[in-house]
Amino acid sequence: QVQLVESGGGLVQPGGSLRLSCAPHESEYIFSVGAMAWYRQEPEKQRALVAHITAVGNTNYADCGKGRFTISRDNAKNTMSLEMSRLQAEDTAFYYCNLVVGYQAYWGQGTQVTVSS
Repeated sequence: QVQLVESGGGLVQPGGSLRLSCAPHESEYIFSVGAMAWYRQEPEKQRALVAHITAVGNTNYADCGKGRFTISRDNAKNTMSLEMSRLQAEDTAFYYCNLVVGYQAYWGQGTQVTVSS
């Protein structure tokens, strides 16, 4: 069982930036061979994809993240990140790290991002 740990959430003012990070609790080989993604969940809404990155670094973004968010990964360091800029109140949500290897999906516990003045 792979345990993913997110970090970097917090309170930020509108227009500000945050960097979220995700890493396995323990060094995991499969972290570097799986596709990874960031999802977010707003209160009373379903979890939704924000950005996706393949094992070799190909990226894809949901409309909410295009032009403002950048997903990246460093397989050598077993880390995956989401750089978020020009944050707005509607970006307030719980953000989750996701790893998919074959038919197995792993999730982190999430980190809260709150955009408010």
